[in-house]
Amino acid sequence: MHGTLATAVLLGLSALASARPTGESYTSSSTSSSDGQEEFTFPLDNGFPNITNPSQALTDIEEQAHGTLPNGAAPPPPHPDSLNALGFIAFNELFEVAFFTELLYNITNNVPGFDKIPDRDNVLDIITVVQAQEELHELNANGAFTKFTGQTITPCEYVFPVDNFVDAIGLASTFTDVVLGTLPDIQTIFADNGDNGLIRGVGSVIGQEGEQNGFYRGLLGKIPSALPFLTGSAVDFAFNAINQGFVVPGSCDASIDLLIHPASGTPLTEFGVLTVLTSAADITSAQDSEVDFSFVVSSSGSQAGGHGGSAPQGYTKQESLFLTYINQQNVPISFPLQNEKFADGIVTFTASFPGQSQEMNGLTIAAVTTSDGPFATPDDVANVTLFGPGLIEVN
Repeated sequence: MHGTLATAVLLGLSALASARPTGESYTSSSTSSSDGQEEFTFPLDNGFPNITNPSQALTDIEEQAHGTLPNGAAPPPPHPDSLNALGFIAFNELFEVAFFTELLYNITNNVPGFDKIPDRDNVLDIITVVQAQEELHELNANGAFTKFTGQTITPCEYVFPVDNFVDAIGLASTFTDVVLGTLPDIQTIFADNGDNGLIRGVGSVIGQEGEQNGFYRGLLGKIPSALPFLTGSAVDFAFNAINQGFVVPGSCDASIDLLIHPASGTPLTEFGVLTVLTSAADITSAQDSEVDFSFVVSSSGSQAGGHGGSAPQGYTKQESLFLTYINQQNVPISFPLQNEKFADGIVTFTASFPGQSQEMNGLTIAAVTTSDGPFATPDDVANVTLFGPGLIEVN
């Protein structure tokens, strides 16, 4: 609110991964990546994600989750765009299961950084339930995807850029914010394609994820409800946030290929990475400010990095690019890139951040776009995005 110092939390894409030995409850196998981070890999000790319905393993998950998989009749075969959205949900839920499984292990085993948690037993009980609930979310989405396509979204290997409990909960809150903005986009896809039978289930998950995020925000000393109208997102932004920030490159190319090169329907798009350089403490809603960003291009001008998809168009300094912000349910706003510098394949620049004048609280999604609009929806922004998302949390 105006007059109150609200600081930002940025989603960084490089940091220490949580330490995680293997062979205990809630664990999977692990390997070491080239940069020394431990990689989280499936399956879990209970066999997840390879769970048969019905089975004792599923019953055990349902008991831990305090509920069951939906048992209603399957809807008619969905539109290809709706099927691709279900595939993304499965992709996201596999990542979330991995994150909460590792978090559970770290808390349970008092891994340094996770060993001095206030109200530890209560927190552990809640995260234990959440982890199983995310397993059911994944089994539900992937089950539908497999039923109608004959294909399955298989898990990736993951690294998580946190090494302590507070940062882990902050990260959980941020990616849950992105999910809460993306699921309404998926409901819109279902509605536009006449797949009304899929809408209620996604709506129930929106409420469930909102309950989760209120808990995370409470642990962080924040107001449980961040905004009157949560920030909207698009499937492409959520996909890239996971793919860029947590997926070990090359570990699940087959699954990513199902999303970016589907047999039919609208494919997801891989963007270049947009990094927020300004420290979290310097981005507030108490004043308008300037924020520094960067993105990487190869010497030939095409985007470097990515995990197997087509690169965005090349960068030239003569190009008119914009930094576009999505915040709350307001019309996205754009600012020209300022102070652009190119060195060693990296472009750095500055863009205005209207924290006070636009009441930029909660989650803001930033993207480098080839147009400054006008934009009606986050999907309109995604359609002209080259680099993104940069995720900014103003508390």
